[in-house]
Amino acid sequence: MPKLKTHRAAAKRYKVTATGKIMKRQAGIGHLLQHKSSSRKRRIFKMVEVSESHVNLVSKELPYKKYSR
Repeated sequence: MPKLKTHRAAAKRYKVTATGKIMKRQAGIGHLLQHKSSSRKRRIFKMVEVSESHVNLVSKELPYKKYSR
């Protein structure tokens, strides 16, 4: 079988935890921050787990997903 290529854009956007969960940045923190509350901004800055409906799609883009420090 030929080797699969990793989707490079996906590799830059997603990180894999040691337990195998796929983490991503939350949307809404790029701009227009002045009217958002401090608590909302703190919540948005954190990494969040990819939803169950998208795990299979992201996994196809990362065929050799490994935990990396």
